[in-house]
Amino acid sequence: MVAKKIYSRLLRPPEQSFFLFGMRGVGKSTWAQQNFSGNPVFDLLDEGLFQSYLRDARLFGRELLRFPAGQWVVVDEVQRLPTLLNEVHRFIGGSGLRFVLLGSSARKLKQAGTNLLAGRALRRIMFPLLPEELGQDFDLDDILRFGSLPIVWQADAKRGVLDAYVQMYLKQEIQAEALVRNLPGFSRFLPVAALFHGQVLNVTGLARDAGVARTTVTGYLDILADTYLAWLLPAYEGGLRVKERKHPKLYWIDPGVVRAVRREYHPPSELERGPLLEGWVATVLKAYGEPGGGVGLQHDGLFYWAPAQGGTEVDFLVQRGKEFTAIEVKAKETLSGRDFRGLQAIAELEAVGRRIMIFLGARPFQTEDGVEVLPIRDFLNEIEARRI
Repeated sequence: MVAKKIYSRLLRPPEQSFFLFGMRGVGKSTWAQQNFSGNPVFDLLDEGLFQSYLRDARLFGRELLRFPAGQWVVVDEVQRLPTLLNEVHRFIGGSGLRFVLLGSSARKLKQAGTNLLAGRALRRIMFPLLPEELGQDFDLDDILRFGSLPIVWQADAKRGVLDAYVQMYLKQEIQAEALVRNLPGFSRFLPVAALFHGQVLNVTGLARDAGVARTTVTGYLDILADTYLAWLLPAYEGGLRVKERKHPKLYWIDPGVVRAVRREYHPPSELERGPLLEGWVATVLKAYGEPGGGVGLQHDGLFYWAPAQGGTEVDFLVQRGKEFTAIEVKAKETLSGRDFRGLQAIAELEAVGRRIMIFLGARPFQTEDGVEVLPIRDFLNEIEARRI
């Protein structure tokens, strides 16, 4: 039996207590085992342990009494018992213990009224494997087809694992945690929401196609965000009047998961590759720019841009300080003049510095009006060097 490869993650452990969130199967527990080996672990997937603390959370506090000040304590699946955070709060302040709090959802923690320990614990987020983490194993075609969740990436039968992942998500994350009252309605919503990947969100249309109420869809979108499967990218609204404001775009974090929800496992068609590539670039930008990403780079904002008068949009607008970098993504090897319309139009924004076109061609070049045209590897070199 061949041992599975363990990839080194970019996330570095903080010096103080912290939450580490991320979608199920993203590698949080493996990362904690690597970085906090030898420290006590309380795994709330252990049903016996979970039931004992469910009956009396003070039992957890009594066990913590035996650890010295400064000791690291790992609590896995912390979202299953938000009441334990009362004890965590007490021991951070009173005994100086340090906690690694792993969770695949922040929803029940927020619903329980906890304020994530009132700032006593940092917040970190883990994303699917990034190209910088994969190194020489990086394969764009495989990522666009199957995604880069470790449990999928390292599997021989990726299709079977992805199919099981969706069922596991519904059973363990949604049903077991009672996040929705109407599981069949949520199950209908998922594949419809997957069709909106990379699109401006139309909540009314999504509700109609899924056969659920508009207000219900809003709650379901919150669940996708709270379980780190998807997120909303806001439009840049500088100078827009209220009636001109744009709806956000919906992006799923992992290409393999969004395809599995749609039950698509074949190699992506040319039509599919556009939204999949754009969505994957969105995840990369978010991972490096997220304040809780822990990779050494932060953005002050990530948006898409749509001109108020209508016209061609630009996929991403990255803000750092008062300056913006505009990024367009095209899943093609050869570009035409019309592919640059958005980047040409956005030049009207004075704060825009770099304008970048990402494409599938082999050689970088620059247009006469200053747009940098970068193949995927050159784009990754820029972001891995923390220049975007």
